[in-house]
Amino acid sequence: MLPPAKLPPQGLPTCLSARHLLACGLLGVSIVHGAPVAAQDQEQAAENPLAGREIAFEADGLAYDNNADTVTATGNVLARSGDQSVRADAITWNRTSGEIVATGNVQLVDDDGNQLFTERLELTDELKAGAMSNMLLAFRQGGRLAADMARRDDAGDIVLDMAAYSSCAVVDAEGCPRDPSWRVTARRVFYDSTTQRIRFEGAHLELFGAQVLPLPGLVLSADGSPASGVLMPDAGYSASNGFELSQGYYWRLAENRDLTLMGYFYTGAVPMVSAQYRQLNQTGAFQVSAYGTYSTRIPLNSTVPTAQEELRGYLFTNGRWQLDPNWSVTGSLRVASDRTFLRRYDITREDRLRSTFNIERIDADSYLSISGWATQALLIPQDQKTVPLALPLLDYRLRLRNPVLGGRVSLQANTLAITRAEGQDTQRAFVRAQWDMRRITPLGQEVTLTALVRGDAYNSDQNLLTQTPSYRGLPGWQMRGVATTAVDVKWPLLGDFLGGTQVITPRVQLVATPPTRNLAIPNEDARAIDLEDSNLFALNRFAGYDRVEDGVRMTYGLDWQANLPGWRLESSFGQSYRLTDRAALFPDGTGLNEQFSDFVGRSTVRYRDVVKFTHRFRLDKDNLAVRRNEIDATFGNDRNYVEVGYLRLNRDVDVTFEDLQDREELRVAGRVTFARYWSVFGSAVTNLTNRAEDPTLNSDGFEPLRTRLGVAYSDDCLEMSFTWRRDFVALADARRGNSFRVNFSLRNIGFR
Repeated sequence: MLPPAKLPPQGLPTCLSARHLLACGLLGVSIVHGAPVAAQDQEQAAENPLAGREIAFEADGLAYDNNADTVTATGNVLARSGDQSVRADAITWNRTSGEIVATGNVQLVDDDGNQLFTERLELTDELKAGAMSNMLLAFRQGGRLAADMARRDDAGDIVLDMAAYSSCAVVDAEGCPRDPSWRVTARRVFYDSTTQRIRFEGAHLELFGAQVLPLPGLVLSADGSPASGVLMPDAGYSASNGFELSQGYYWRLAENRDLTLMGYFYTGAVPMVSAQYRQLNQTGAFQVSAYGTYSTRIPLNSTVPTAQEELRGYLFTNGRWQLDPNWSVTGSLRVASDRTFLRRYDITREDRLRSTFNIERIDADSYLSISGWATQALLIPQDQKTVPLALPLLDYRLRLRNPVLGGRVSLQANTLAITRAEGQDTQRAFVRAQWDMRRITPLGQEVTLTALVRGDAYNSDQNLLTQTPSYRGLPGWQMRGVATTAVDVKWPLLGDFLGGTQVITPRVQLVATPPTRNLAIPNEDARAIDLEDSNLFALNRFAGYDRVEDGVRMTYGLDWQANLPGWRLESSFGQSYRLTDRAALFPDGTGLNEQFSDFVGRSTVRYRDVVKFTHRFRLDKDNLAVRRNEIDATFGNDRNYVEVGYLRLNRDVDVTFEDLQDREELRVAGRVTFARYWSVFGSAVTNLTNRAEDPTLNSDGFEPLRTRLGVAYSDDCLEMSFTWRRDFVALADARRGNSFRVNFSLRNIGFR
């Protein structure tokens, strides 16, 4: 016998009975907690005839009918058997037939936490549900299943006739009923509580009360786990392929493995198939995706299809394995049959594919990486034979635990091999040691001292095949030594400002590096160089290792930060001056090619989560012309927002220099929500580069690249959208024109 306890009255509110849910399309309940339950009478409990069945219960009263040989518990009845429980207004046990019946606001909770609500329920002696009427089954993962009648068949499944299922909430924030945006109705539903599978017969999908799609063979998982079955079809239209219909099948191979098979059918192209296999184990996970079709293609920079059909496709696989707390392995393989396949079928819009692997060991003081990468050129005008293969790339770093002369010492060893089928090959190895000491002076200045030494060894051949002379270096073995010292001083000044605080931080840095044999060394990883706020105070403003900024220079700047109620403002501004007049390595237009550099800065404005504004700029040191103007701004919240991105590079660089072309671009995106769940969204990308900025282009300064406009619906259980997109640039198979796409996503159902 359970001890007396205070329990809430149970049951469905009158307006939310399961019968009403089926009638109006609702599938859910709201439980209201209330008054305490009276304690059992001890003498009645002592004579409890159900005790032999190992069912403990509580009730306000207990009655025994000698003539009918029945025992009836009434008033806030709670019965328990193991992890299951039943609450009802009354529970009657017929001792002759063994029938146990619960009536009146019945709530059954099974071993998995699922809840069943009904008006009348027949029970087994282990509190298993039998026949029931006007019932609602609320699953722990959020789904709800309602039916007029239900019973347990010989196989132990619960069979529901004329049932409805949904994962939508059926009450609003005020607790009032609301229609679900979707539900699945079925002639018959089978629920297996052991496997947690729900199988439908004669099922149809209803959206906003209208029957829209038959769902033959639909199977769901009550516990939220995936289940094998047919996926929701997807439809669309594109200028390249015409109308598209895709259909898939999801196959749950095991708890840790699955396979998805897809078929794509087009009116303007031959069909395509794809497969995705995924597996998770104790050490990691991996997936393999493949696409394939057999069709004609148009080579890049051509408008004429090939004379005969050929096999076209794409293979993508990636994975990660954590072998132990320190060692891990990651890798990816991405290969396309040709340069235009991925763009034509809108699988990805990337202009190159990279395959990588990386073996890493990380602990508190050291890092080891053994990696490599290969790149496949797609939409860039480069011969694939000249694209480099980096294998292997080894990098080891060690941080000494004990300070040396009051500073921290870090060591690094690195080696890299670059190979091309046609072009320059380069091998590199270096070792480096760096010492850093940071101190705070009595006046509050932050002083950082740095000393760095490095020794390099390079070997290269076929150097003349590299088009840019400054990248070639000298063939054969070349050695280089690098030594750098630096002093960096910051002085944060804190004070009150407009009801908040502000911090003004002047900063000065002095860096000295003896003349270095830069041009004798091939340049593979330090080609794209541009002065920005992010690298203004870097020890080496080249991005990679192959070029080292030598000479003596002083860099100075100012950082400002203000924190006001709801606001955060930041700004930085700076310039550098090279004390030596030795010819610089930096190409014209980078802002670093003369003794005085250009001015660079960044400003950021943030107001709560409503305004996010960042402006980066570079000003010409001679006439303050804007050489770089970059704006990223977001206004609004998650429901209503506008995003603006603008970039203009007016560096006046040599048009033949392959890594520093000037350009101007505008990006705009936004979303407006209306009628609570509906929204309109759109985006556009426009090339604003004109011939004055890049004489090699034919653009007149306003060339739309891509626009998108759509309408979407999103609530707690349904997301759907209709999107129109127009591409203005034709790339071989990928034609310019309009594309349309319809997307569905339903909670608890594996629709894409």
